Amino acid sequence: MIAEHPLLPRIEAALDGLRPYLATDGGNVRVANITEEGVLQLEWEGACGACPMSPMTRAGLEDTVRKAVPEITAVEAK
Repeated sequence: MIAEHPLLPRIEAALDGLRPYLATDGGNVRVANITEEGVLQLEWEGACGACPMSPMTRAGLEDTVRKAVPEITAVEAK
C-alpha cells in the first residue's frame, strides 16, 4: 500500500515545498504510486491537469524529488 511506503514521507516533504507554487495557479499533485523500480507516479489535480506547462512542471518536480530522494529513478505524471 502506498501509504506505508518507506520513501513516502520524504517524497511528500519534497512535494510540500512545491505545492504552494502549484496552488497559486489552482493546481496540485498527489502521489499515486511508487513502483518497485523506484518510479514515482503522480496525478495532477485541479488546474494542473489541463495546463500546457505541465511537462515543464513535471521536470521541476522530478528534479526536486530526485535530489531529496535519490532512490527515485524517474517521475511520471498524468
